[in-house]
Formats: sequence, C-alpha cells, structure tokens
Amino acid sequence: MHVQGQNRDQGTLFPERLDDLIAEDNAVRVIDAFVDSLDLKALSFARIETKGTGRPPYHPGDLLKLYLYGYMYRIRSCRRLERECHKNIEVLWLLNRLAPDFKTIANFRVDNRKALLNVCAAFVQFCRSQSLYGGDTVAIDGSKFAADNAPSRVLRKKDLAKELKRLDAKIAAWLDDLDDDDEDEPPGGDNTKAALEALEAERDSLTEQIQSLDAKRLAVQPATDPDARVMKHHKIGYNVQTSVDAKHHLIVDVDVVQSPVDQDQLYRMARRSQRQLREKQLRVLADAGYSSGRHLRRCQAHGLTPYVPVNRSINNRGDGRLFDKSAFTYDADGDYFKCPAGERLPKKTKSTKDRLYLYTTAACTGCQLKEQCTQGKQRWVSRHFEEDVLNQVAARTDANPLMMRRRKAMVEHPFGTLKRRMDGGRFLLRGLQKVKAEMALAVTAYNLTRAINVLGTKRLVQALAT
Repeated sequence: MHVQGQNRDQGTLFPERLDDLIAEDNAVRVIDAFVDSLDLKALSFARIETKGTGRPPYHPGDLLKLYLYGYMYRIRSCRRLERECHKNIEVLWLLNRLAPDFKTIANFRVDNRKALLNVCAAFVQFCRSQSLYGGDTVAIDGSKFAADNAPSRVLRKKDLAKELKRLDAKIAAWLDDLDDDDEDEPPGGDNTKAALEALEAERDSLTEQIQSLDAKRLAVQPATDPDARVMKHHKIGYNVQTSVDAKHHLIVDVDVVQSPVDQDQLYRMARRSQRQLREKQLRVLADAGYSSGRHLRRCQAHGLTPYVPVNRSINNRGDGRLFDKSAFTYDADGDYFKCPAGERLPKKTKSTKDRLYLYTTAACTGCQLKEQCTQGKQRWVSRHFEEDVLNQVAARTDANPLMMRRRKAMVEHPFGTLKRRMDGGRFLLRGLQKVKAEMALAVTAYNLTRAINVLGTKRLVQALAT
C-alpha cells in the first residue's frame, strides 16, 4: 500500500493558518523582515503617501518583496510573478494574499529605478554593520550580459548610407521623368506627388539616423535597445561591473556600463567600493583587462593598493630573434635608454593617444648589432607615461601570485549565480537606467542569499528587526 495524501474534500475544525505553512527558516521571512526594516520614503520610492481620492495604490513594500522573491528564485517576468501571486504559498504569505496584475508589477520596476539602486546600497550597509564584509580586499571584474535586442535588429551606418544612396538615385529618376513630361500635370497626378513625398520622408529619416550615429561616434547601434552596445563576438548587451569582498564573497558594488572593455573601470569601481565599505585602505584585485597606468596611479593616490597583471608590448618582429625591450637600460636622471651596443637613445617624441614617450638614435645606421635589434631603419623604444607605477604594480603582483587565484575564486561565483538566475545573463528591460535597476534587484537578491547562508535565517531576521 502506498503513502496516501489527505482528502481534498476533508473539512477541518481548525483550519491551518497561512503562517503555519511557512517554515521558520524559510528565506521569505528574511525578505519580509528586510523590506519592513527599510525607510521606503527616504529611499525615494513612489506612491508612499496615498491620495484622498481615487483607487488606493499597492504599497511599494509589497511589490518590492515580490520582486526580491522573484529574482531570488528565477521568476523575473511580471506575468509570471502575477501567476505566482495566485498559486505560490510563499508569495501568498509574503504579500498577505495580495494579487496585483502584471501591469502594476511591471510599472513598479520602471517607476522606482533610483529607489532600487538605493535598496541595493542599503543592504550592503546592513551587511557591513553585521561585519559580513572584511573590508580589506575586494576583487573587481566585468561580464557581458545580453540586452533585450535581437542580433539582427541593429542599425549599421554603412547599410544606412547605401540605402540613402539608393533613395537619392530613385528620387532623382522620378524627378527626371517629371521634367521630361510635356504635360501640365505629371503622370499619375496626386499619386505621383504622394509617392515622391513618401520617398523624401524616408530619406529624411535615414539622414537623421546617420546623423545620430555620427553624434554618438558609433558605426553600429541596436535598434530595439539603443542604449545597448555591440560587445565581443558581435553580441549585443551591456558590461556589468562588480566588486566582491574577500570575506564572504558578498558583492560590495555593481554598475552597468556601455563600454565593451574594462580598462577604464578600475579606479571608478575601486573608489565606489571604498566609499561603500568606508575604508581608507583597500587592496584591489583585477585581471589584466584593467591594466591602465593612469587608473593604477589614481588608485595608489587614494589608499587603494592594486594587484593587476600589467600588459606589456613585446617586439613581435624577427621571430623572437630581436632584442627585447628589457635589453635596454633606462637612465632616469638623463631620461634616455642605453642599448646593448652602449649607445644612448634620447627621447624624440611622444604619443598622447597611447600615453607613450618614444626614444631612438641615428647611430643605428652603422651599428654592428642592428640585425639583432631591428628590421627597420632604426630602433624605437617606448616608455609609458606611468612607467614607474606600472613597474611597481607588476612587481607587487608577481611577488604575490596567489592573489590572482584568489581573485578568480572571488568574482567568478557571483557572476555564475547572477547569470543562472537571469536566464543565462539576459536583461528583460531596455535602456541603461532601467537595466541598472534590474541589476540592482538581482544583486540584492544574491546578497540576501549569501547573508542567509552565512548567518542563518533566524539570526538574520533578528538582526533586521533590531
């Protein structure tokens, strides 16, 4: 005989309370306690104060609880959240049986973009007050998340220019036909005039699109989500930047940027993390994609100690048979390089774009070692504007090889969890500010989960209640 369930038609004298169905260690109790602990008005949520007339709105706290639950359990769609309000016992308990429609749920996420960022920062500060952050080491990394934009839905400047050229030729042909007609009225009458006006309107639209691309200095722009950018391997999306604390791998800060590269993000993310943790000194770990002499210098000037593998250019000509830059000795007092043949290479020019000083000498012409040094007329040696800082950071990073292994262990897990919860790393909203709000929700849900794993549900609820 099998285990039997309870008869659906069986009545009970004392019906179960909804609270009896939610275990004491259920994560929804943490979500409920966290939102109840927030000053939603101070966090800039809309519709906190109700009007005396009209239909009363849903309380922002209830909708925030719904979204945090959804992002914690991979239910992000407003229509799916609406369905959960009718059938999910945890959601029924969390919202006290409220069942807002999908439009109300969707509008909340859009209308409270800034407030959702503030909620993410508020939980970071709570975790800091509970000593969940070590506050001595953070790892910074970026990952590409897909935008809500099909790969085929893009505007390419070259394609627009071709289409504009085709329209110009078509309009010119129509005008030539009209000029060749001897009749007072053009053939087709008003229909011909309307067709020309339609072509000219299309031409004006193409011209505006090309001018818009020129103003943004873009060759390609997504059509569905114009704020998104073409990333590596022609994927359309955004670059999500996070900083993760070393103690419990909680996310300290998150931001979404349009740039497909990480090189210009190190100092900004490090300083934001420093302010969040309220620490004067902080070790910052990042991969070679963040190697920027200018950012490394600014970090060190503000109490941030970077551990970053420094990208160095190599002499890739001569199949490795030519002298490497390391064979040249730099004299800081005289500001020149000395080559293996003993000749001085004084500074000749600089490249502001690449932030390099360039050194060379005319003595290369008659040098006996020229075949081992260069295949050109003379050898050029470069020195970065921030060469001293790059050398310091490279030496520090090389002396602590475990830092890079530690960095990888810190940042890969949060991104893996976030992408798994977000359908492989895909945004539902469009527009940079909306995407930032969506990412803030995902990070808050992630940090809530981490805090539950570290402190436990009961202890965390108690801490939030005080």
